Amino acid sequence: MYISICFERLAISRSSGSKKTKPNSLNMKMMIAVALGLVAVAYAVSITEKELEPTKVPIKIISSEVNHEPEGGYDFSYETENGIKQNEKGELKTVPDEDNNPHPVIVVSGSYSYTDNDGKLETINYSADEKGFHAEGDSIPTIAPSRR
Repeated sequence: MYISICFERLAISRSSGSKKTKPNSLNMKMMIAVALGLVAVAYAVSITEKELEPTKVPIKIISSEVNHEPEGGYDFSYETENGIKQNEKGELKTVPDEDNNPHPVIVVSGSYSYTDNDGKLETINYSADEKGFHAEGDSIPTIAPSRR
């Protein structure tokens, strides 16, 4: 059985028989034009990605301090040249576990600050203890109390 669909304008034919079709010069030109178009788009995308990539310059650390206590506590702080600051303190504390047995944990408290994209100084204060992690700051959303 021979099925032929002809598009006169492009001179494309398709058959399900053994008759082989020859691509004409218009089809080849179209394939070359599409291939060149794809290459041009890929090149344009690669240029755009390079232009958007931020400059990777290391940020200098202005100050840094770390202290470890023999009992397990610690504290550290640092400041970078772009205004990022962090300080944290960890203290060893004994709390009861699920079976009411004493269990040592490190209770952490600290803060960090940075300048956001709008030039506003953001400061986040946080703590972590046997009840979980808690953070507070202007940029951290708060949950409204539920009505009961």
